[in-house]
Amino acid sequence: MISWMSRKKDTVALSNVEVEYVAACEVSREAIWLRKLLSNLFEGPMNPTVILCDNSSCIRFSEDPVFHGKTKHINNKYHYIRELVENGALQLRYISIDEQVVDILTKSLSNKKLVYLRYKLGLVDLSSLFEREK
Repeated sequence: MISWMSRKKDTVALSNVEVEYVAACEVSREAIWLRKLLSNLFEGPMNPTVILCDNSSCIRFSEDPVFHGKTKHINNKYHYIRELVENGALQLRYISIDEQVVDILTKSLSNKKLVYLRYKLGLVDLSSLFEREK
């Protein structure tokens, strides 16, 4: 399931980890909203929502309830993700940058990488179907 929106950020990030952490928090808010919607539609227990992240430091920050000097400048509202991880509603898992399927929608890719990510998404190459019909 994909939910998408675009808006200008209201904060300035001081590090790459902070950018990833803030983005993960924004995604987790959207994921929890979708979880609540689905749980109202389909009764029963739900497994934790898994969010794939390519920044291991961001994952460690979300799992560590202790506030460090490196995170003290991050706005408190973004630490909501820690509560979700602690409650078991959310899991952040590492994914290699080469496996980021979303790149097919956001980046210019080589033909080889495009075909690989298209396969990972489960999409079919329609051009081969049209060539067979001729």
